[in-house]
Amino acid sequence: MAWADALRRWWRRGRDDSPAREPGGEDSHLDRAAGSLRALLDDPSIPSDLRAGLAAEYAQVEAMLDKLEHGHLHLAVFGRVSVGKSAVLNALLGREAFEVGVLHGTTTQAALLQWQEASATGVHLIDTPGINELSGEEREKLAYDVAGRSDLVLFVVDGDMTSIEVDALRLLASTQRPLLLALNKADRYTAAQRTELHARLLEHARGSVQPGNIVEVMARPAPERVLQVQADGSERVLERERGPDVAALRARILAVLEAEGKTLAALNAALFAGRLADEVGARLTQLRRELAERVTRTYCLAKGVAVALNPVPVADLLAAAALDVALVMHLSRIYGLPLTRSEAGRLIATIAAQLAALMGAIWGVHLVASALKGASGGLSTVVTAGAQGALAWYATTLIAKAAEHYLAAGKSWGEQGPKRVVQSIVASLDRDSILREARSEILARLKR
Repeated sequence: MAWADALRRWWRRGRDDSPAREPGGEDSHLDRAAGSLRALLDDPSIPSDLRAGLAAEYAQVEAMLDKLEHGHLHLAVFGRVSVGKSAVLNALLGREAFEVGVLHGTTTQAALLQWQEASATGVHLIDTPGINELSGEEREKLAYDVAGRSDLVLFVVDGDMTSIEVDALRLLASTQRPLLLALNKADRYTAAQRTELHARLLEHARGSVQPGNIVEVMARPAPERVLQVQADGSERVLERERGPDVAALRARILAVLEAEGKTLAALNAALFAGRLADEVGARLTQLRRELAERVTRTYCLAKGVAVALNPVPVADLLAAAALDVALVMHLSRIYGLPLTRSEAGRLIATIAAQLAALMGAIWGVHLVASALKGASGGLSTVVTAGAQGALAWYATTLIAKAAEHYLAAGKSWGEQGPKRVVQSIVASLDRDSILREARSEILARLKR
């Protein structure tokens, strides 16, 4: 096919015709985009257990990297049910590759899971479900998932745009992919009506689609009615089948490719890498917080029970300090910024100094409870152990939260400094509920 040959020449031109890669050229853009994807895959700061939790995200990176390395271009099609998305793709291909239905939507949600290869030219076409069959949240996910992996996006309509279509078009435009808008079934309208529709589409697409990227197509035109005069003078109306007319769309796609070349794929891959890096970063932060919360709870319980059981005055505080150091060192490994024992001790000293200034009365009660427990020879352990252990639990929670903030910021207190950070953490936690939960957990453990 002439159009397939043109695509093949476009893609191979940079590879076969150039003896060397020019700095700043299209291949250089491809190399940089591929490098950003490999950096996501090879980031040594991500622990193996957290990497396992991000398996789906890393699979996306590998798929995009494979797409770049094999020179593939992806074009995704969007539109309402039955506007003829699949028919347009079939007309571009010149064969019935995508299923076409006349009633309701033939393409289901499952079609989104596979990128269907269009031909051997390196161009892949992606068919999607009708956007009006999806909820607003599902439409947004579909737009970002598919358009985020595509180099060109084709939005198909069959008349004036509905509010759902206008919203979906703007959402797609926010992904920063080049957009083409195709008015399918143009044969249904008169020349005057098509002129009016074109003006309406220009208005709806302003700021989202370049005017030159709005084209008219006839993917499956209705039969042409021809009046035939018989030999006896009678007239007979015949229907003559017409082939699809997507020449304007083909030309526009080729024009976009000629204008932007492989830079288009490279820039879109870079956008994909940036967005995915943000997603991976957010997911990584969430996983680290979840793991840190579990680890902190384990240390809180251990510290609370240890303090409650220790009959020696003030010695329980020293044991508790050792557990706090171990906790902070554990948290530093979770955040990929390991601390030595001395570094962890200094960090705790900084946090404790701020806590002492804010909550001196609480630590005073802690010391009194410790002395009371020792002086009574253990007789009042049941009375004081739960309360003292709960206070130790609460103190460790505060230390852990402050240490997490410091580590998440790359071993920095930021512009706020330790005083304001600790103040905000103390204010954000419900002390009474933490103490109740801690006392309940500790007493339950002591009874066992």
